[in-house]
Amino acid sequence: MTTITLKASKSKTSGAKMNNRPGPMQWRFLVVLAVIVMVFLVLAMRAAFIQVIEPDDLIQQGDSRTLRTRNMPTYRGLITDRNGVELAVSVPVRAIYADPKIIHESNALNQTRRWLALAEVIGQDVDELVSKVDNPQRRFVYLQRQVSPAMADYVEKLEIPGVYLRKESRRYYPTGEVSAQLIGITNVDDQGIEGLERLYDDWLTGSPGSRKIRRDAKGRQVEVLEMKNGEAAGNLALTIDQRIQALAYKQIKEAMLYYQASSASAIVVDVHTGDILAMVNAPSFNPNDRSDISPHRMRNRVITDAFEPGSSMKPLAVLSALEFGSVKPGDIVDTSPGWMRLGGSLVKDFRNYGKLSLAEIIQHSSNMGTSKLALSVPKQFLLDSYYNMGLMSDTGVNMPGESTGIFHERNRWSEFELATLSFGYGISVTTAQLARMYATIASGGIKRPLNIVRDAQTTGYQPAEERVISEANAKAILAMMETVTQDDGSGVKARIPGYRVAGKTGTSRKAVAGGYGEEYVNIFAGVAPISDPQLVTVVLINEPGGDLYHAGDTAAPVFSEIMGGALQLLNIAPDDRQMSATQVIERASHGG
Repeated sequence: MTTITLKASKSKTSGAKMNNRPGPMQWRFLVVLAVIVMVFLVLAMRAAFIQVIEPDDLIQQGDSRTLRTRNMPTYRGLITDRNGVELAVSVPVRAIYADPKIIHESNALNQTRRWLALAEVIGQDVDELVSKVDNPQRRFVYLQRQVSPAMADYVEKLEIPGVYLRKESRRYYPTGEVSAQLIGITNVDDQGIEGLERLYDDWLTGSPGSRKIRRDAKGRQVEVLEMKNGEAAGNLALTIDQRIQALAYKQIKEAMLYYQASSASAIVVDVHTGDILAMVNAPSFNPNDRSDISPHRMRNRVITDAFEPGSSMKPLAVLSALEFGSVKPGDIVDTSPGWMRLGGSLVKDFRNYGKLSLAEIIQHSSNMGTSKLALSVPKQFLLDSYYNMGLMSDTGVNMPGESTGIFHERNRWSEFELATLSFGYGISVTTAQLARMYATIASGGIKRPLNIVRDAQTTGYQPAEERVISEANAKAILAMMETVTQDDGSGVKARIPGYRVAGKTGTSRKAVAGGYGEEYVNIFAGVAPISDPQLVTVVLINEPGGDLYHAGDTAAPVFSEIMGGALQLLNIAPDDRQMSATQVIERASHGG
């Protein structure tokens, strides 16, 4: 009886324990749930913060990955001569660039053969080329600028991941070395750095347009957001006549080689307008091949190099005396005994010329004659004459590097200093300044600024005219200078068949430390035709190295060739009525 009761009791207790199961809301579950809810709330708050409250940083990062601004290039404007001949043009080229990050992500460097082909076509060492893209943190690097379209097509066919092409333009100069110093050059970014390219860089460049686009992760354009139109570049028309420019450069280059000179230059100016028809220098350089360009070849010597003009200034000394009234065109000056002392210094002629007329003073290039004429006028009047003729001032072309000459102002001038000033020592001028002075004489005493740009409205340039000497005295000096090219003159070799020519030679020694050396500068400045002056040409031969070192033997023949060719190209009628057609042909065949 007792045993049965105990079993029943044990069985009942065991059944109660089996029905005791855990509930759904115990503390461990609550903790996990609370953590999940807190994480969700934090994420939701962070998302709301960066997308609603402070979205700028996120937008910036997104835009930096998807937005791109593409420039719509505008080609640099043309430079042409007065007849529309192209002197500088822009040609389309391509630039090769790379994205190092894309290259490394796509393992493009493992494509060895393609990189070898790329290095060969652009002319670089393959190791050097690979080193440019070895940093995966970089996103842009140029591999080669301004490559030809054919080369670009080849690179495109290589299909190297991360290597791309973009459009560019390169300046090309059809005339090459003929107009190199005048036109100038541009750099790899198509910005003018020399000559007219630099002076009118803003006008020639214009402003490029732009296009803002959005692209996807693969670089494909998906949306155009904004477009901005640019301003077209302006063209530049010069006063240069390329026919005369080529002729002048040919003669200057040949003269430099023939006379073994260190350099040579020439300028041709229209008397009535001041337009520069030619401006040439030798040695020159090829602007289309810049692998070997020396700085001294890039200098435009016509406007940058100042020199003592020597006897080419003597007409101005005579003109000053005429303007002051100390002499008249028909007066005689006694130069005997051919020398004189001024303050302990000696002024002398090559020989004793005796009594000379004003024309003979210029014809024989008498230092005694011009010295006496210079001393016959007040000092300040003589100096003002030099200033009034445009010396010691810019010529009006406003080109980079233009020199205004060298003239030492003094409180007191000795008689010897004034005398030497009359025959071109103690003052330095440029070839362009000398051309302007002779153009003033040829135009009847009207001084005009020189002009290199044909379209005055394009640049805002407005030429100004100023009468500085009387017309009668200008014509008188012009007639006197004609004797220089006649028999017994110092510039006989400057004659031009069929044309009357007036001019003046100038042979000066180059200054060195302590005095003057043995190197010479030869100048011939002339006007033609005398009956109706049209052109002024100045030729300079610097440091001739042969046996001929006088201007009449070096610069004068070059002047004859340049001026004669220019007159024929411009169809200017001959005015030498005393010369028959047979004489013209005979003289031309004998070189003057």
